[in-house]
Amino acid sequence: MISGKKIFYVPGLISALLIPVLFWYFGNRKLNEPIPNFMVLGLPAKYNPNIPLKEQLMTFEPLRNWKYQKIIVQPNSAKSNSKFYVSKLKELQKRNEKETGIEFILDDNNNYGDFASILNDFHIAKQDTYGLDLDKRGHIFAAHFYRDPNAKEIEYNCLLCNDTFYTEYNPTR
Repeated sequence: MISGKKIFYVPGLISALLIPVLFWYFGNRKLNEPIPNFMVLGLPAKYNPNIPLKEQLMTFEPLRNWKYQKIIVQPNSAKSNSKFYVSKLKELQKRNEKETGIEFILDDNNNYGDFASILNDFHIAKQDTYGLDLDKRGHIFAAHFYRDPNAKEIEYNCLLCNDTFYTEYNPTR
C-alpha cells in the first residue's frame, strides 16, 4: 500500500528557484556594462570618378580651405590636455565665425588613446561636426558652421496635429 506521505526534494527546489534569479540578477548587470574594446566610425567611401562630385555627399573637400586653428597633439598627452581641448572647442562655438574650425594634428607617434580622447572631447564640448581626413593629412578637424543669431524659426500650421483617427473593422459575410 502506498502511504499518503509527500516527499519534498529541498535542494532541487532551492536550485529550481534560486538559479534563475541569480542568472537574471548577475546576467542583467553583465549585459549593461559598456564594451570598451571597439569604436564605431562612419567613414565615407573613397572618391568615385564615375559619380559626379555633387552627388557624393560626406566629402571633406568643401571644408578643406577653411581657417583652422592648428593644435599639435603630443603623443600620449591628449587625455591630460582634455580640458584645454574642450575649452578651445567651446571658444570656437562661442565666437560663431564663418568657415572656421580647429585642426588637431596627429602623427605616427600618437596612439589610439589620443584619438579616442579627442573624440570624447568633441562629445563633452557638444561639437557636432568633425571629420577625419584620411586622404591627405590624417588629422582630425572640428568644423564650425555659422549660426545666424538673427534667424527666426519658420512657424507653420500643422494640418494633422491633434487629430484622432479611428479605424473600424466590420466583417461582412
